[in-house]
Amino acid sequence: MATDAPRHGRDAAARRARGAIQGAPSRPSRLRLWLRRRRFLLRSPGLRLLGVAAVVVLVVAVTTIGLRFGSFDPAARLGALRDGATELTAHAGLTVQEVLLEGSHNTPPESVREALGIRHGDPILGFSPQDAKERLEMIAWIEHAHVERLLPGTIRIRIEERRPFAIWQRDGRFSVIDRDGKVVATDNVGAFGRLPLVVGPGADRAAAAMVDLLRTAPEVMERVHALVRVGDRRWNLRLRQGTDVLLPEGHDRAAIGRLAELHARQGLLDRPLAAIDLRQPDKLVLRLPPASGPATPLEPNPTLQRVRSGRG
Repeated sequence: MATDAPRHGRDAAARRARGAIQGAPSRPSRLRLWLRRRRFLLRSPGLRLLGVAAVVVLVVAVTTIGLRFGSFDPAARLGALRDGATELTAHAGLTVQEVLLEGSHNTPPESVREALGIRHGDPILGFSPQDAKERLEMIAWIEHAHVERLLPGTIRIRIEERRPFAIWQRDGRFSVIDRDGKVVATDNVGAFGRLPLVVGPGADRAAAAMVDLLRTAPEVMERVHALVRVGDRRWNLRLRQGTDVLLPEGHDRAAIGRLAELHARQGLLDRPLAAIDLRQPDKLVLRLPPASGPATPLEPNPTLQRVRSGRG
């Protein structure tokens, strides 16, 4: 029994020692301590470049030796070297001092700051231009981004924004879209009130061709309040005075040309009508508002029909 007491004492001491080691805070690696102790090399501006070059040489040398003899985990060592080198260069003055942003007109500044993920004084070598580019191009307004890291302390960003093309209304909600129909904004839509208004499912994708066509007939375009997509097959034009112009499926160009000609000859678009139906190439149908008098005939051929109410 006497011989067991010392052994139990030794075991208890060993357990206490292990507990103390496990509970102790982690210490920096020897490599990081070595880098910290050599900060003085970089205090002189003339030695900064030399110090950074020394870190690069150290990274290459240690990596080569480790890979050759298999004496350590390359990923872990490289991570430690990278962290240490970043910290060392920060003390050398290589920190973010200025961010230059070019090409931003509609992109919210807070979205750009969040995508960059940096602050004044952060180590500039810890900033990844490629990662920042990818995050910036996830912002709806930004189509392309170019990010540069300019030593010693400047980050320059050039962005190409999507151009607002139209306002799209669907299910009572309004969005700003670009020419391809991509939604770029859902807030502050009123600031883009001069853009064409397109309405309905599918109007976002089909708007560009129709708006381009209307711009070839300015006397029609200036009277259009909204372009309404019907069944994602054809368009109606809602004029500013409330008239609906029903266009045929697949024959927009011919119908717009015919509409412009009728207006030039007889002022059709300024008449108080409920609807102008151009869906049949050999027939023009005018729908009159309820309780209105007969419309003045426009042309004997094609056939003119007067309808008091209802829509097709």
